[in-house]
Amino acid sequence: MRKFVLFALIVSLNVFSFAAETETKAADRVDASADVLNEIQAAPDKGIPEDVLRSAECVAVVPSMVKGAFIIGGNHGRGIASCRTPKGWSSPAFFVVTGGSIGWQIGGQAIDVVMLIMNKNGMNRLLTSEFQLGADASVAAGPVGRQADAGTDWKMRAEVLTYSRARGLFAGVSLNGAVIKQDKDSTRDFYGHMVSFPASLQGEVDPPAAANAFLTSLAKWGQEAAK
Repeated sequence: MRKFVLFALIVSLNVFSFAAETETKAADRVDASADVLNEIQAAPDKGIPEDVLRSAECVAVVPSMVKGAFIIGGNHGRGIASCRTPKGWSSPAFFVVTGGSIGWQIGGQAIDVVMLIMNKNGMNRLLTSEFQLGADASVAAGPVGRQADAGTDWKMRAEVLTYSRARGLFAGVSLNGAVIKQDKDSTRDFYGHMVSFPASLQGEVDPPAAANAFLTSLAKWGQEAAK
């Protein structure tokens, strides 16, 4: 009996430790996403154009998305998204992105990915909790620079604009074919219970303190773009 109680205690401690570790990873992902946004916009003349930022309905960030294989390979990453609401930027929604082509590559490497959802149609796709870029929502490489080229047609044709950053190089990139779906495990760990994509992205859930860094970065982005 004593051995059984000891075994049960060890198992309980291990489960608690695993849950705490997962929660920390989810919170770390939020902080890492804030760092990505801050670093991109701090780069002189290499950020996302102000016109694009002003028009974005939602912003999604995948810090350290893994690119695999030789020449053409699979991609996998975990990220967070937030959308504009009447009260400001929404609580983060956690998602997993898999597949899609980011072009020619040699060896596995990690890149940062930023996706901007540009209109209500794109936002509605995001609210479904699972969709494919290029099939369910049109996707295009986003323009780079403080001012978007007046000749671009990004306002007319793209529901989602995508960017990548690797080894200091920031550029628009197509993520055609990638599938985005809700990361339920991270959602439960971050909020303590299950929260649907619509509930978090439409402002129905109050953001926890752990979301402050990411939401502060988004608010700063919005204020600078509105000037």
